[in-house]
Amino acid sequence: MRSPTLDTPMPPDIRLMNGVSALLVLGVLLAAVGLGLQWVVRQPVFSIRSITVDGDVNRNSAASLRANALPRMSGSFLSMNLQQTRAAFEAVPWVRHATVQRLWPARLQVTLEEHQPAAYWETKPEGADAESDATVERLLVNDHGEVFQANLGDVEDEELPLLSGPEKSSAHMLQLWRQLQAQTAHLEDSISRLDLSGRGSWRATLEKGTVIELGRGTDAEVLARYTQYVTSITQVSARFHTAVLSADLRHVDGYAVRLRGISTSTTTPGKPGAKKN
Repeated sequence: MRSPTLDTPMPPDIRLMNGVSALLVLGVLLAAVGLGLQWVVRQPVFSIRSITVDGDVNRNSAASLRANALPRMSGSFLSMNLQQTRAAFEAVPWVRHATVQRLWPARLQVTLEEHQPAAYWETKPEGADAESDATVERLLVNDHGEVFQANLGDVEDEELPLLSGPEKSSAHMLQLWRQLQAQTAHLEDSISRLDLSGRGSWRATLEKGTVIELGRGTDAEVLARYTQYVTSITQVSARFHTAVLSADLRHVDGYAVRLRGISTSTTTPGKPGAKKN
């Protein structure tokens, strides 16, 4: 005859204690595994043995990269934070962008994109006019219109224009400079300086010394006024056999020029002339 069995439920407090004990054991095991993994990845076998750098390396030597990037890097091949490593290389002078990849078993592959200088940059203090001499430290603008800081001595042999305007206007100014420069080539000259005042007035200074007040308006309006000037100014200067010192394109019916020793003005075809200075 089978003996009767007693199926007595376990008290709630006992079940709770067993559950807590299981969780504690699991936590201890996970912590042990984590500590073990940390110990493993710190072993010399996982140390980074080489770093290969390619891409744009014209302005940075191996010694420069080693001195500027390596002190900012930490961790082994497995534990290294790639975002922090990328930031370490992007902190190196002239580096615009960096990509970092792990290559098994112990190598890093770094690809660099360097800044390509397109102009010098000066930021006018808020409220300053284009005529103001107050400027901050001179920086550089790359071919994307981004302002960056680097040793200006590295570009002293390059003929770069100077852009001077409000903060965050560098990309806009570089774009308009390129459009104006394309027209200036017809004069066998170049724009060495382009200013933008806080009130939106443009002024260009040419390599040969001519200062041109371009006025305000959209880029298309400014460019149209300048194109009109370029297409006719050679006739004016040839007529008087002298150089153009300055030009003011802010007149409705044409523009006024100041020649060396002479003041005069010119108008668009079919419109009344501007007053002589």
